[in-house]
Amino acid sequence: MTVDVEDYFQVGAFEHDIDRNDWDNLECRVERNIDVILKMFDDHKVKATFFTLGWIAERFPHVVRLIVENGHELASHGMQHLRVTDQSRPEFTEDVTFSKKILEDIGGVGVKGYRAPSFSIGEKNLWALDVLAEAGFTYSSSIYPIQHDHYGMPSAPRFDFKPIDGQAFIEMPVTTVEVMGRKIPCGGGGYFRLLPYFISKAAMKRVNAKDQQPCIFYFHPWEIDPEQPRQTQAGLKSRFRHYTNLDVMETKIRKVLGEFDWGRMDQVFLERQG
Repeated sequence: MTVDVEDYFQVGAFEHDIDRNDWDNLECRVERNIDVILKMFDDHKVKATFFTLGWIAERFPHVVRLIVENGHELASHGMQHLRVTDQSRPEFTEDVTFSKKILEDIGGVGVKGYRAPSFSIGEKNLWALDVLAEAGFTYSSSIYPIQHDHYGMPSAPRFDFKPIDGQAFIEMPVTTVEVMGRKIPCGGGGYFRLLPYFISKAAMKRVNAKDQQPCIFYFHPWEIDPEQPRQTQAGLKSRFRHYTNLDVMETKIRKVLGEFDWGRMDQVFLERQG
């Protein structure tokens, strides 16, 4: 179970509609939403991994400490939700190194995992995985093995693999189910929010039963917050993707927490690797 800790104004869907220079002037909702998520996890006795922006950690250090104090894994989502595809190798190196240090200094724990904003590691920038290994990360969950208009690497394996020869570094893709030779997303996010619950449930059960593999599921704090400020200046497609079914997401998350067994990324995958 994973959470990408970012606020509603930092999402990729609004990157052309909200100026990064205005972020500090906007209402932040992440504190309220993380409190709700921590309560949900506690209710269902679930421990999870929180891929957290350095920008959030700097401004809300108590949120980071709450995550750690409640027994969850602290991991990195980069500094300011910049796609890796929009960064040079030196820029990316600085981003992940700096954000890792911020999280570790505030959380008081080592940070092993990284997830790229908008799953922006793929065939054209696999060098980013080398940078992560060099920066001291043990794993990444940044490649989505699907075809999508904003991201995806359909040729990537569906399950965890070692992308760097001779190194223990692991890439852990968000879960897909194979249907008629095609990889279909079933690991949370917008697909989980937009589609009927029974479809996601059946797909994840199939992965568990047929593939004998654990699922990697993700969602965002803003997805359980229907009261967030509306970005009326954004395009219709972006607004549809972002706002549809926000009012039912918390209920759906509680269902998936109750009907499956979940754990932290480091405990489920790194311990399995031995």
